[in-house]
Amino acid sequence: MQDADLPAWTEKLGIPGIVDVHTHFMPPAILAKVWAYFDSAGPLLGRAWPVTYRGSDEERVAQLRAMGVKRFSALSYAHKPGVAEFMNEWTGEFAASTPDALHSATFYPEPEAATYVPKLIADGVEVFKAHVQVGDFAPNDPLLEPVWAALAESGTPIVLHAGSGPAPGTFTGPAGVADVLSRHPDLALIIAHLGMPEISEFLELAETCANVRLDTTMAFVDFWGLPIPDGVVPRLAALQDKILFGTDFPNIPYAYAHQVEVLERLDLGDDWLRSVLWHNGAELFGVAA
Repeated sequence: MQDADLPAWTEKLGIPGIVDVHTHFMPPAILAKVWAYFDSAGPLLGRAWPVTYRGSDEERVAQLRAMGVKRFSALSYAHKPGVAEFMNEWTGEFAASTPDALHSATFYPEPEAATYVPKLIADGVEVFKAHVQVGDFAPNDPLLEPVWAALAESGTPIVLHAGSGPAPGTFTGPAGVADVLSRHPDLALIIAHLGMPEISEFLELAETCANVRLDTTMAFVDFWGLPIPDGVVPRLAALQDKILFGTDFPNIPYAYAHQVEVLERLDLGDDWLRSVLWHNGAELFGVAA
């Protein structure tokens, strides 16, 4: 499947297009550093990681639209104290000028987060992103308690990278997330990358917590060359209403359409694909057909 095939493919499937909950748009200087990280990631991952979509913001938005992506996030993630507010200002401006982009924001365990996160919620932020591995912080850091409380009360979704892929971090894995959910069970978490490689453990959180979902970002793609863990596919089928489509565009080392292709390979049926590619994200974010 090629990128140009996607509009006709989704039309045949019977959906208006795609809702992608895991795409990245960031301040240019920060995105350049992210790309430089991937350019040098060969020694860490044991392979090259060529970023496929390196155009300008305008070019990348046009690429998503051409593929039939009707709504997409603009995820940025704070990697240290003192940068989240700058990043949030930029993504707010991006959302204002890009009507099909979700108003996205980030936070970091810092005292100021208890103030700026509720303000962002009041300003209409639709989705947050936090990255445990890159930020090197624990999800249950005490500085995040008022943040989780505010987000649980508002119901605002959070795309959370907490799995230990592509390389483990000090605080990655399901334990810290489970601890947070024990105190804030209403959190609308979207576990990025299906929680890879701890897929089974993160699936269990979605199975037991009403508002925990997972996104498909980079799951099962040929780039990893890994088998699907035993028992995962039927659990994904049972969680049909809790799986959201995500890709990591533009920072992926293959064509965007490959993520759709690998989901089709799971052979879970057209109704499952319709839910994942469109209905679940459209319902969560209020996207009209």
